Amino acid sequence: MTRGLMLLFCSTWLCVWCLSACQPVPSQSIEITTDASYSASLSDNAELALISTANNGVQVWDLSGPSMTYQWLQGKKDNTSNVIDTAISANNTFAATISSDSLAIWRLDDGSSVGWWSLPSYAQSVAIADNGQTLVGLVDGSVMSLSPQQNRLIQFLGHQEKVNSVSISADGQKALTGGNDGKVMLWYSQSGQPIQQWQLSSRITKVLISDSGNLSFAGDITGNAAIWQSTSGTQISQLNIIRRQMNFSSARFVKNDQQLLTGTPSKEIFLWLVGSGTQVGHWQVQLSKNTQNRGAVVYSAAMTPNGAIVSISSQGLIEYWQQ
Repeated sequence: MTRGLMLLFCSTWLCVWCLSACQPVPSQSIEITTDASYSASLSDNAELALISTANNGVQVWDLSGPSMTYQWLQGKKDNTSNVIDTAISANNTFAATISSDSLAIWRLDDGSSVGWWSLPSYAQSVAIADNGQTLVGLVDGSVMSLSPQQNRLIQFLGHQEKVNSVSISADGQKALTGGNDGKVMLWYSQSGQPIQQWQLSSRITKVLISDSGNLSFAGDITGNAAIWQSTSGTQISQLNIIRRQMNFSSARFVKNDQQLLTGTPSKEIFLWLVGSGTQVGHWQVQLSKNTQNRGAVVYSAAMTPNGAIVSISSQGLIEYWQQ
Protein backbone atom coordinates (compact mmCIF):
# COMPACT_ATOMS: atom_id res chain seq x y z
CA MET A 1 0.00 0.00 0.00
CA THR A 2 1.40 3.40 -0.95
CA ARG A 3 1.89 6.12 1.63
CA GLY A 4 -0.94 8.18 0.07
CA LEU A 5 -3.38 5.28 0.19
CA MET A 6 -2.33 4.51 3.74
CA LEU A 7 -3.02 8.09 4.82
CA LEU A 8 -6.42 8.01 3.07
CA PHE A 9 -7.30 4.71 4.75
CA CYS A 10 -6.27 6.00 8.18
CA SER A 11 -8.18 9.25 7.71
CA THR A 12 -11.32 7.39 6.65
CA TRP A 13 -11.07 4.98 9.59
CA LEU A 14 -10.54 7.88 11.99
CA CYS A 15 -13.65 9.69 10.67
CA VAL A 16 -15.78 6.56 11.06
CA TRP A 17 -14.41 5.98 14.58
CA CYS A 18 -15.10 9.60 15.57
CA LEU A 19 -18.66 9.49 14.25
CA SER A 20 -19.28 6.28 16.18
CA ALA A 21 -17.65 7.60 19.33
CA CYS A 22 -19.61 10.87 19.20
CA GLN A 23 -22.97 9.10 18.99
CA PRO A 24 -25.02 10.14 22.06
CA VAL A 25 -25.48 7.39 24.64
CA PRO A 26 -28.84 7.01 26.42
CA SER A 27 -28.87 8.16 30.04
CA GLN A 28 -31.11 5.21 30.88
CA SER A 29 -32.09 1.99 29.10
CA ILE A 30 -34.81 -0.43 30.24
CA GLU A 31 -35.50 -3.78 28.58
CA ILE A 32 -39.23 -4.42 28.97
CA THR A 33 -39.35 -7.54 26.78
CA THR A 34 -37.00 -10.04 25.17
CA ASP A 35 -39.85 -11.33 23.01
CA ALA A 36 -40.21 -10.34 19.36
CA SER A 37 -42.47 -7.32 18.95
CA TYR A 38 -44.67 -6.05 16.13
CA SER A 39 -45.66 -2.56 17.26
CA ALA A 40 -45.40 -0.19 20.22
CA SER A 41 -46.65 3.24 21.28
CA LEU A 42 -45.65 5.75 23.92
CA SER A 43 -48.10 8.15 25.52
CA ASP A 44 -47.64 11.88 24.85
CA ASN A 45 -46.14 12.40 28.31
CA ALA A 46 -43.90 9.30 27.97
CA GLU A 47 -45.41 7.76 31.12
CA LEU A 48 -47.08 4.77 29.42
CA ALA A 49 -45.88 2.24 26.87
CA LEU A 50 -48.03 -0.14 24.85
CA ILE A 51 -46.25 -3.01 23.09
CA SER A 52 -47.46 -5.96 20.99
CA THR A 53 -45.30 -9.03 21.60
CA ALA A 54 -45.18 -12.26 19.61
CA ASN A 55 -45.82 -14.67 22.49
CA ASN A 56 -46.99 -12.64 25.49
CA GLY A 57 -49.90 -10.62 24.19
CA VAL A 58 -50.23 -6.84 24.21
CA GLN A 59 -48.67 -5.30 27.29
CA VAL A 60 -49.26 -1.93 28.97
CA TRP A 61 -46.33 -0.61 30.99
CA ASP A 62 -46.22 2.15 33.60
CA LEU A 63 -42.76 3.58 32.97
CA SER A 64 -42.51 5.28 36.37
CA GLY A 65 -41.72 1.82 37.82
CA PRO A 66 -41.39 0.42 35.35
CA SER A 67 -44.08 -2.21 35.82
CA MET A 68 -46.52 -4.03 33.56
CA THR A 69 -50.08 -3.02 34.45
CA TYR A 70 -52.16 -4.93 31.88
CA GLN A 71 -51.80 -7.80 29.44
CA TRP A 72 -54.38 -8.13 26.66
CA LEU A 73 -55.16 -10.79 24.07
CA GLN A 74 -56.92 -10.04 20.81
CA GLY A 75 -58.66 -12.88 19.04
CA LYS A 76 -56.40 -15.63 20.42
CA LYS A 77 -56.92 -18.23 23.14
CA ASP A 78 -53.22 -18.59 23.88
CA ASN A 79 -50.66 -15.84 24.50
CA THR A 80 -49.59 -15.41 20.88
CA SER A 81 -50.39 -12.02 19.41
CA ASN A 82 -51.31 -10.96 15.91
CA VAL A 83 -51.59 -7.23 16.75
CA ILE A 84 -49.78 -5.25 14.06
CA ASP A 85 -50.37 -1.65 15.22
CA THR A 86 -51.17 0.16 18.45
CA ALA A 87 -52.24 3.64 19.57
CA ILE A 88 -52.78 5.61 22.79
CA SER A 89 -55.10 8.63 23.06
CA ALA A 90 -53.51 11.97 23.98
CA ASN A 91 -55.27 12.03 27.37
CA ASN A 92 -54.16 8.46 28.25
CA THR A 93 -57.80 7.31 28.49
CA PHE A 94 -58.02 4.87 25.58
CA ALA A 95 -55.81 2.45 23.67
CA ALA A 96 -56.49 0.84 20.29
CA THR A 97 -54.97 -2.31 18.80
CA ILE A 98 -55.47 -3.86 15.38
CA SER A 99 -54.77 -7.26 13.91
CA SER A 100 -54.95 -7.74 10.16
CA ASP A 101 -58.73 -8.21 10.35
CA SER A 102 -59.96 -6.79 13.68
CA LEU A 103 -59.98 -3.71 15.92
CA ALA A 104 -60.06 -3.65 19.71
CA ILE A 105 -60.48 -0.60 21.96
CA TRP A 106 -59.45 -0.64 25.62
CA ARG A 107 -59.68 1.61 28.67
CA LEU A 108 -56.36 2.48 30.25
CA ASP A 109 -57.73 3.35 33.70
CA ASP A 110 -58.88 -0.20 34.48
CA GLY A 111 -57.72 -2.29 31.50
CA SER A 112 -61.26 -3.18 30.45
CA SER A 113 -62.37 -3.81 26.87
CA VAL A 114 -64.56 -1.18 25.21
CA GLY A 115 -65.29 -3.43 22.25
CA TRP A 116 -64.05 -5.61 19.40
CA TRP A 117 -64.91 -5.11 15.72
CA SER A 118 -64.27 -7.19 12.61
CA LEU A 119 -62.82 -5.24 9.66
CA PRO A 120 -63.92 -5.51 6.00
CA SER A 121 -60.35 -5.51 4.64
CA TYR A 122 -56.77 -5.99 5.87
CA ALA A 123 -55.77 -3.28 8.34
CA GLN A 124 -52.59 -1.17 8.14
CA SER A 125 -52.68 1.60 10.75
CA VAL A 126 -54.72 2.79 13.73
CA ALA A 127 -55.20 6.05 15.67
CA ILE A 128 -57.47 6.95 18.60
CA ALA A 129 -58.71 10.27 20.05
CA ASP A 130 -59.49 11.39 23.60
CA ASN A 131 -63.18 10.51 23.19
CA GLY A 132 -62.47 7.07 21.69
CA GLN A 133 -63.04 8.11 18.06
CA THR A 134 -60.87 5.65 16.13
CA LEU A 135 -59.43 5.48 12.62
CA VAL A 136 -58.26 2.33 10.84
CA GLY A 137 -56.48 2.53 7.48
CA LEU A 138 -57.13 -0.44 5.19
CA VAL A 139 -55.38 -2.02 2.20
CA ASP A 140 -58.44 -1.53 -0.04
CA GLY A 141 -57.87 2.27 0.10
CA SER A 142 -60.63 3.03 2.59
CA VAL A 143 -60.49 4.30 6.18
CA MET A 144 -62.93 3.18 8.86
CA SER A 145 -63.89 5.94 11.32
CA LEU A 146 -65.61 4.53 14.41
CA SER A 147 -67.26 6.34 17.30
CA PRO A 148 -67.85 3.72 20.03
CA GLN A 149 -69.68 6.22 22.25
CA GLN A 150 -72.21 6.98 19.51
CA ASN A 151 -72.07 3.47 18.03
CA ARG A 152 -71.48 5.11 14.66
CA LEU A 153 -69.25 4.00 11.78
CA ILE A 154 -68.40 5.72 8.49
CA GLN A 155 -66.13 4.66 5.65
CA PHE A 156 -63.89 7.29 4.06
CA LEU A 157 -63.14 6.64 0.37
CA GLY A 158 -60.77 9.47 -0.52
CA HIS A 159 -57.79 7.26 -1.44
CA GLN A 160 -57.35 5.12 -4.53
CA GLU A 161 -54.70 2.79 -3.07
CA LYS A 162 -53.64 1.20 0.22
CA VAL A 163 -53.79 3.53 3.25
CA ASN A 164 -50.50 3.21 5.15
CA SER A 165 -50.85 5.75 7.95
CA VAL A 166 -53.66 7.48 9.86
CA SER A 167 -53.72 10.14 12.57
CA ILE A 168 -56.50 11.93 14.48
CA SER A 169 -56.69 15.17 16.47
CA ALA A 170 -57.12 14.88 20.24
CA ASP A 171 -60.76 16.01 20.10
CA GLY A 172 -61.56 13.36 17.47
CA GLN A 173 -62.78 15.88 14.89
CA LYS A 174 -60.02 15.92 12.23
CA ALA A 175 -58.49 12.91 10.49
CA LEU A 176 -55.27 12.83 8.47
CA THR A 177 -54.53 9.88 6.19
CA GLY A 178 -51.87 8.92 3.63
CA GLY A 179 -51.52 6.07 1.17
CA ASN A 180 -49.74 4.45 -1.73
CA ASP A 181 -51.35 6.98 -4.07
CA GLY A 182 -49.09 9.70 -2.58
CA LYS A 183 -52.12 11.62 -1.36
CA VAL A 184 -52.36 13.18 2.08
CA MET A 185 -56.00 13.78 2.99
CA LEU A 186 -57.33 15.93 5.84
CA TRP A 187 -61.02 15.36 6.56
CA TYR A 188 -63.72 15.45 9.23
CA SER A 189 -63.75 12.11 11.00
CA GLN A 190 -67.47 12.03 11.74
CA SER A 191 -68.73 13.05 8.29
CA GLY A 192 -65.98 12.12 5.83
CA GLN A 193 -66.05 15.65 4.40
CA PRO A 194 -62.62 16.63 2.96
CA ILE A 195 -60.83 19.70 4.34
CA GLN A 196 -57.47 19.71 2.52
CA GLN A 197 -55.48 17.51 0.19
CA TRP A 198 -51.75 17.47 -0.57
CA GLN A 199 -49.89 15.38 -3.13
CA LEU A 200 -46.38 14.04 -2.54
CA SER A 201 -44.19 12.37 -5.15
CA SER A 202 -44.42 8.78 -3.92
CA ARG A 203 -45.93 6.37 -1.40
CA ILE A 204 -46.77 7.93 1.98
CA THR A 205 -45.20 6.15 4.96
CA LYS A 206 -46.22 8.39 7.86
CA VAL A 207 -48.79 11.10 8.57
CA LEU A 208 -49.36 13.06 11.77
CA ILE A 209 -51.87 15.68 12.87
CA SER A 210 -51.12 17.68 16.00
CA ASP A 211 -53.30 17.16 19.09
CA SER A 212 -54.84 20.60 18.45
CA GLY A 213 -55.48 19.75 14.80
CA ASN A 214 -53.67 22.91 13.66
CA LEU A 215 -50.62 21.22 12.08
CA SER A 216 -50.34 18.36 9.59
CA PHE A 217 -47.20 16.39 8.69
CA ALA A 218 -46.50 13.73 6.06
CA GLY A 219 -43.48 11.96 4.63
CA ASP A 220 -43.05 9.63 1.64
CA ILE A 221 -40.56 6.87 0.79
CA THR A 222 -38.25 9.19 -1.17
CA GLY A 223 -37.61 11.48 1.80
CA ASN A 224 -40.05 14.25 0.90
CA ALA A 225 -41.54 15.43 4.19
CA ALA A 226 -43.49 18.60 4.89
CA ILE A 227 -45.52 20.38 7.57
CA TRP A 228 -48.67 22.34 6.73
CA GLN A 229 -51.11 24.60 8.50
CA SER A 230 -54.15 22.34 8.54
CA THR A 231 -57.05 24.72 7.91
CA SER A 232 -55.46 26.97 5.26
CA GLY A 233 -53.37 24.22 3.67
CA THR A 234 -50.32 26.50 3.58
CA GLN A 235 -46.97 24.76 3.78
CA ILE A 236 -45.03 25.88 6.85
CA SER A 237 -41.80 24.04 6.14
CA GLN A 238 -40.14 21.10 4.44
CA LEU A 239 -37.79 18.93 6.46
CA ASN A 240 -34.19 19.58 5.49
CA ILE A 241 -33.28 15.98 4.66
CA ILE A 242 -29.86 15.76 3.04
CA ARG A 243 -29.96 12.02 2.36
CA ARG A 244 -31.25 10.46 -0.83
CA GLN A 245 -34.18 9.05 1.12
CA MET A 246 -35.50 8.76 4.66
CA ASN A 247 -38.51 6.78 5.83
CA PHE A 248 -40.37 7.51 9.04
CA SER A 249 -41.76 4.88 11.38
CA SER A 250 -43.00 7.36 14.01
CA ALA A 251 -43.73 11.07 14.38
CA ARG A 252 -44.94 13.36 17.17
CA PHE A 253 -45.24 17.14 17.64
CA VAL A 254 -43.58 18.29 20.88
CA LYS A 255 -42.68 21.53 22.70
CA ASN A 256 -46.13 23.09 22.14
CA ASP A 257 -45.95 22.15 18.44
CA GLN A 258 -42.69 24.04 17.95
CA GLN A 259 -40.73 20.86 17.27
CA LEU A 260 -41.28 17.53 15.50
CA LEU A 261 -39.82 14.28 16.84
CA THR A 262 -39.47 11.43 14.32
CA GLY A 263 -38.21 7.84 14.33
CA THR A 264 -37.01 5.68 11.47
CA PRO A 265 -36.89 1.93 10.68
CA SER A 266 -33.06 2.17 10.85
CA LYS A 267 -32.53 2.89 14.58
CA GLU A 268 -32.55 6.70 14.31
CA ILE A 269 -34.44 9.49 16.09
CA PHE A 270 -34.47 13.06 14.76
CA LEU A 271 -35.70 16.33 16.25
CA TRP A 272 -36.75 19.10 13.85
CA LEU A 273 -37.85 22.72 14.14
CA VAL A 274 -41.40 23.03 12.81
CA GLY A 275 -40.97 26.59 11.52
CA SER A 276 -37.89 25.94 9.39
CA GLY A 277 -37.59 22.16 8.98
CA THR A 278 -34.06 22.32 10.42
CA GLN A 279 -32.68 19.26 12.21
CA VAL A 280 -31.66 20.10 15.79
CA GLY A 281 -31.16 16.65 17.33
CA HIS A 282 -30.11 13.12 16.36
CA TRP A 283 -29.96 9.94 18.43
CA GLN A 284 -29.55 6.25 17.64
CA VAL A 285 -31.29 3.51 19.60
CA GLN A 286 -29.21 0.67 21.00
CA LEU A 287 -29.28 -3.09 20.46
CA SER A 288 -30.13 -5.41 23.34
CA LYS A 289 -27.21 -7.47 24.64
CA ASN A 290 -28.30 -10.90 23.45
CA THR A 291 -29.99 -10.01 20.18
CA GLN A 292 -29.17 -11.69 16.88
CA ASN A 293 -30.83 -8.85 14.98
CA ARG A 294 -28.52 -5.96 14.11
CA GLY A 295 -31.34 -3.59 13.18
CA ALA A 296 -34.06 -1.81 15.14
CA VAL A 297 -37.27 -0.01 14.20
CA VAL A 298 -38.11 3.05 16.28
CA TYR A 299 -41.76 2.33 16.99
CA SER A 300 -42.46 5.51 18.98
CA ALA A 301 -40.68 8.52 20.49
CA ALA A 302 -41.90 11.13 22.95
CA MET A 303 -40.63 13.96 25.11
CA THR A 304 -41.01 14.16 28.89
CA PRO A 305 -42.15 17.42 30.55
CA ASN A 306 -38.51 18.16 31.44
CA GLY A 307 -37.38 17.77 27.82
CA ALA A 308 -35.83 14.29 27.84
CA ILE A 309 -36.29 12.18 24.71
CA VAL A 310 -37.82 8.73 25.24
CA SER A 311 -38.08 5.95 22.65
CA ILE A 312 -39.33 2.38 22.34
CA SER A 313 -37.92 0.15 19.61
CA SER A 314 -38.28 -3.33 18.16
CA GLN A 315 -35.38 -4.35 20.42
CA GLY A 316 -37.79 -4.17 23.37
CA LEU A 317 -35.85 -1.27 24.88
CA ILE A 318 -37.14 1.93 26.48
CA GLU A 319 -34.35 4.51 26.18
CA TYR A 320 -33.91 8.03 27.55
CA TRP A 321 -31.68 10.78 26.16
CA GLN A 322 -30.92 14.20 27.63
CA GLN A 323 -30.73 17.08 25.19
